[in-house]
Amino acid sequence: MSEQKIELYDGPAGGWGALRSVGKALLRQDIPVKGAKTLLSANQPDGFDCPGCAWPDRNHGSTFEFCENGAKAVAAEATARRVSRDFFAQHSVAELALQSDFALEDHGRLTEPMVYDAQTDHYRPISWDDAFGLIAKHLNALPDPNQAAFYTSGRASNEAAFLYQLFVRQYGTNNFPDCSNMCHEPSGTGMRESIGVGKGTVTLDDFTQAEAIFIFGQNPGTNHPRMLGELRQAAKRGARIVSINPMRERGLERFADPQDKLEMATLGDTAISSHYFQLRIGGDFAFVKGMMKALVEWDDAGRQVLEHAFIAEHTTGFDALLQDLRAESWELLEKESGLSVEHMRSAADVYAKAGSTIACWGMGITQHQNSVATIQMIVNLLLMRGNIGRPGAGPCPVRGHSNVQGDRTMGIWEHPPKALLQNLERVFGFMPPQEPGLGTVDTIRAMLDGQVKVFFALGGNFAAATPDTVQTWKALRQCDLTVHVTTKLNRSHIVHGRDALILPCLGRTEMDMQAGGLQGVTVEDSMSMVHISMGINPPAAPDLLSEPAIVARLAAATLGARSQTPWLWLVEDYSRIRDKIADVFVDFADFNTRVSVPGGFRLRNTASERVWITGPGKAVFKTHAVPVDTPLHQARQRKGDAKVFALMTTRSHDQYNTTIYGDDDRYRGVFGQRRVVFANEQDIRDLGMKAGDLIDFVTEWAGGDERRAEGFKLVAYNIPRGCVGAYYPETNPLVPLDSVAINAGTPTSKCIPVLMLPHKVAA
Repeated sequence: MSEQKIELYDGPAGGWGALRSVGKALLRQDIPVKGAKTLLSANQPDGFDCPGCAWPDRNHGSTFEFCENGAKAVAAEATARRVSRDFFAQHSVAELALQSDFALEDHGRLTEPMVYDAQTDHYRPISWDDAFGLIAKHLNALPDPNQAAFYTSGRASNEAAFLYQLFVRQYGTNNFPDCSNMCHEPSGTGMRESIGVGKGTVTLDDFTQAEAIFIFGQNPGTNHPRMLGELRQAAKRGARIVSINPMRERGLERFADPQDKLEMATLGDTAISSHYFQLRIGGDFAFVKGMMKALVEWDDAGRQVLEHAFIAEHTTGFDALLQDLRAESWELLEKESGLSVEHMRSAADVYAKAGSTIACWGMGITQHQNSVATIQMIVNLLLMRGNIGRPGAGPCPVRGHSNVQGDRTMGIWEHPPKALLQNLERVFGFMPPQEPGLGTVDTIRAMLDGQVKVFFALGGNFAAATPDTVQTWKALRQCDLTVHVTTKLNRSHIVHGRDALILPCLGRTEMDMQAGGLQGVTVEDSMSMVHISMGINPPAAPDLLSEPAIVARLAAATLGARSQTPWLWLVEDYSRIRDKIADVFVDFADFNTRVSVPGGFRLRNTASERVWITGPGKAVFKTHAVPVDTPLHQARQRKGDAKVFALMTTRSHDQYNTTIYGDDDRYRGVFGQRRVVFANEQDIRDLGMKAGDLIDFVTEWAGGDERRAEGFKLVAYNIPRGCVGAYYPETNPLVPLDSVAINAGTPTSKCIPVLMLPHKVAA
């Protein structure tokens, strides 16, 4: 591991640093040759879809279609390291609990099913049949199917997700907590109400035509590095790129494209953002409202910046919004955004002068109490100038997991649409449960209350991804059974129920051989493109099963004669699953033929056609007041502005979601460590402390148990006063289970009211 140090990084995102990092990742996993060959098949027409982020692929015109963090994900999956039965015989669960999240996953690929033995505190081997039998025994013993919950990671394929939701609904519940509940749930909620679809409307081609791109609460340099290629090209042709983010992020400032020979040879780079607005954490709502107010003032004064014809033909609710904007206080907008009227007018001017605009956002927008309202304000902004349903324009929520959008399309949703349930009944001949199920936070509460006794996870790392760590771990340990389908060891296998199973599966990079021959799976990217993914590597171990096969065999074992679905027949050839998908979802008609075309096909997006599937049949302007009673406001009223900080949780550069590839965060100048907090230098001085000192976080939350996270090193950083940033999952214990987005339930991990106290050394 790297030496612990804080050292200013003055280079661009990408460049030689990214290439060196890829090389180190391959060497660490002992696969320099195999790994390089594997990477050349990533995101290619005859290869596999990257198991990293959901950013779409262009026309595979380059030799390599992977980014630095995608390469780390591929290397981790293709690793030469193995975790066998001998490993579990040598290490008790208590011993493994002392290891870091990085160390757990770094042991390598799991090789066979394992079951927890409480008498020895070790996992031991179990046959697949016995594993499925144990799960079926637990599930069938429950007096109510709603006492089980079925989690889904965003890496599951369309085929696996479809079978999974079908099995769970035939079992009798809609309890589908998933990773969407913790990230982009507000995007879907907000956009469905405003424009009738819960997905972004843009395509990659729109990025070649946009005259302005606004990026809210997103760090593409770390979380979606391939996006930087599109931003670089847009900047080079003169598009204005406006970044709105509390922290200075190198990927939003400068980028050196590793595929540009001249740029690499000359150590050059490309400026990305033409404008960079560092607002306060949680200030996006007020900032966007200020932009809209500026547009209205200009239009009222005779500068024609609003698309009145579009508004009249395609929208409703504009008069109420106009009245609200005219009455809004600039003073309040300045206070809540942390930026001046001039800043908001400057951003609005860029927008007004652009003929077409894309608005992108990430979890810096979605993980707030008022995230749904903020997203609807961004949509309002686009609607005011007709920037939905025309080339180079539209909303673009940038998803994380590679198939998180596809899983929702396949029916992984605790609030299933009636049309889905009706179609399942028609195609499969059973009555699906009609009542809504449990999302992620409600599932944790139900486990704590003893109402959910069996927890099954199709991928992911639930124990590390979820809020309020102490409560979540308590909830998992109260379950009668926890089951995790996975490729590698992680924290969720250590924090387990009374009975526990680890079921190892094939990875995206591996060949999936079934009775019908070599199989491919499909995924849906952030821009609704559906395409095939074919693994190229031999399986890491002979006993691994694919996710579809695991689901099918579990369904057959659990449901038996109660189900008329030919589960085992379906997984002999995944084209049979895709035929059933086409029978259920009209947008997937002729699925197998359409997905065989290189690059796949795009699902219909009605809003991009200016067809509005809303109650009024038009796009809806939503009017909201500036939030002034959030948990942060309340905490500062109790303790004072100078004492309570707004904490945003974030990823390091050597991290993807909960998977940690190392202890470096190159672009932020952090090496060999993770327990750091990025804070304004003046705030550090006002605390009577200096950079390098250690602090403890305490959540300022009314009532309930104290929430602490201890031993974080202060790092002076370019971030607004009163705001701090630190990595998750280390700071997940600070996020109260009850602090969620209104109307979406997403944990508020980007605006946690905290106190920073001098670190107390344990006696």
